Amino acid sequence: MPCSSGWGDDKVRGQPIIETEGLTKRYGSETAVNELTLQIKEGEIFGFLGPNGAGKTTTLLMFLGLTEPTSGKVNVCGFDPKREGLRVKEKVGYLPENVGFYDDMNARENLQYVARLNRISDEISAPKIDTWLKEVGLYEEAEKMVGIYSKGMRQRLGIAEVMIKEPKLIFLDEPTIGLDPDGTNRMLDLIRSLSREKNITVFLSSHLLDQVQRICDRVGIMIKGHLVAVGPIQELAKEKLGVDKERYTLEEIYMKYFKEA
Repeated sequence: MPCSSGWGDDKVRGQPIIETEGLTKRYGSETAVNELTLQIKEGEIFGFLGPNGAGKTTTLLMFLGLTEPTSGKVNVCGFDPKREGLRVKEKVGYLPENVGFYDDMNARENLQYVARLNRISDEISAPKIDTWLKEVGLYEEAEKMVGIYSKGMRQRLGIAEVMIKEPKLIFLDEPTIGLDPDGTNRMLDLIRSLSREKNITVFLSSHLLDQVQRICDRVGIMIKGHLVAVGPIQELAKEKLGVDKERYTLEEIYMKYFKEA
């Protein structure tokens, strides 16, 4: 099911925006991702968890069309990333852990540069830039050189950069690493608003499990290339710990799966 092209569409939350079936990636004799079958729904915040080397990065690269699967199927926003990589890139945004900007340019200039790279005219991009500078709380700081921005300000500017082309799906890699408590809360509130108010799907990769528990609708746990669990956190708690409501933490659930793998 292709994702919608604009935020004004009256879409029903929960239609598939990412689907995989038996998705596998091998590097020589090593299997990085093994038979991954997964469905991620439009508008949800999905937490993707696992230790280093679990296959999370390889999975993301296949979603973005940056590496080809050895076997299996993957569909992102209605397109096959392997054969239709450019179409996928038009529909998705990606915020890496360390966001790169031109430090000798101000925030507005950086966003204008990104818009031009995406072939968005200045006339069209100007109001979008103003809108997103306001959304991320940087409108009053827009004329300052990015080189003097704090880590939290750079991360929020990164969200604005990702959103300039109006994606329906964004991938966030450790978006709160290195942020102070205030910066963390701002970022989590922003991520939540993207999902709840814009119906944007957020694919969140993070090692900070308490934060994942605060904002994610569902999580998937990857260990040694295998998806060992997927679902709402409360359901996983019932399955592995036999408890519900607030009597558990995501870390307890995660460690239970990790020890059994």
